[in-house]
Amino acid sequence: MSWDPRNQGGYQGSEKDIEEVIRQAKSQFESFKNKGKGLWTLVIILIIAGIGALTAAYTVQTGHRGVVLRFGKFAGVVSPGLHFKIPFGVDRVIDVHTEKVETEAFGFRSANPGVRAKFQKDPETAKESMILTGDLNVIDMEWIVQYRRQDPRKFLFSIHDPVQTIRDISETVARQIVGDRSFDYVLQNREEVNRIFQDDLQEILDGYDSGIRIVGVRLQNVVPPDAVKNAFNEVNEAQQEKERLINEAQETYNREIPKARGEAERLINSARGYALERVNRARGETSRFSDVLAEYRSAKEVTKKRLYLETYQEVIPKAKDVYVIDSKQKTILPMLDLDKMGSRSGGEQ
Repeated sequence: MSWDPRNQGGYQGSEKDIEEVIRQAKSQFESFKNKGKGLWTLVIILIIAGIGALTAAYTVQTGHRGVVLRFGKFAGVVSPGLHFKIPFGVDRVIDVHTEKVETEAFGFRSANPGVRAKFQKDPETAKESMILTGDLNVIDMEWIVQYRRQDPRKFLFSIHDPVQTIRDISETVARQIVGDRSFDYVLQNREEVNRIFQDDLQEILDGYDSGIRIVGVRLQNVVPPDAVKNAFNEVNEAQQEKERLINEAQETYNREIPKARGEAERLINSARGYALERVNRARGETSRFSDVLAEYRSAKEVTKKRLYLETYQEVIPKAKDVYVIDSKQKTILPMLDLDKMGSRSGGEQ
């Protein structure tokens, strides 16, 4: 290339030189551009990798279970602890509290839950508690159902709305149980009704493969409706009075009847003892008479004299006055007063 003074100081050269300069400039620009792209790509990759690492790790708390979904399909259940999953939405984990006991109330609602809970009742809840009994009476029954999520997979995927299902089934079972029994039976056998209620409810939920375990069913309040409450209370008072009178009569019966039976038994035993004594005495007298008769027959005079002396010996001590009479004397003799003579002779001495 050369300098041309007529070019007013301009640069003069061939087109090839100019194209070379342009080509070098473009080359340098492209090189710088490519280096920038690589740097940004590296930064983006590092950011994505960091987000993936942070979202891949997760923790399941104690008493919970994690249900893993991969592309929206069930992939497994994980226990409490630290776990890893495929990030960026490939794996999704649903946390389910399997140890917590949930409570559903029927016939009332908790207005202020806590230590001193307050309850309220509105027309909607009143419909839940009004049930027709087997003896065609209306009962106002309030109850609670306690449950927990035993199988998280079944709880999430077997039933569309588990809580509403529990409520619907509970009302159905309650109306069936009460409808098959009388008002008095439900009122007086709450524990039995609770047991039947829980067993029937659990059986239906198991049939639905719900994964729900019923912890307990409790009747909170069983009363007649307000419209007939006064009449019902009067009937209860009359029944209580009847029971009181029956109990008093039973108490008197239990006190007097055993006493009378004991007295009767005593008299019977006394009569039996007296009869046995008289029979034994008669038998003894008979035996003694038979022995005396046998002796008399063998020795009449001796036996007669012995009997006479024995009788005399028995009678004399009982006599107050003794009269001695000569059997050969036919005239009247003065009485010989031996007692006075004895006292007189004693005085003279």
